[in-house]
Amino acid sequence: MCLAVPGRILRRYEKDLALMAEVDFGGVLKEVCLQYIPDAALGDYVIVHVGFAIQRLDEASALETLANFANLGILEEEFGDGFTRAAKQAGAVEGVMR
Repeated sequence: MCLAVPGRILRRYEKDLALMAEVDFGGVLKEVCLQYIPDAALGDYVIVHVGFAIQRLDEASALETLANFANLGILEEEFGDGFTRAAKQAGAVEGVMR
């Protein structure tokens, strides 16, 4: 599944001529491209889809959405360890296949 997830901009910088940001998604930090909303500032909440900030979001809505995603396990699904998830889906437990 690929969601648009709200996160808070912690740092802005340029990388390979693109405006980038370090964004906090409820404790998970990811690199995000800000080219679609270049005037987004430090501390702003943005909605991120496939690595691109696509819209600003107010803090209350962002925090509510993050809490709902966390309660549903969506944040773990979206940002968790893909290898561990794949192993569980394949029936492997602690490296042993069943």
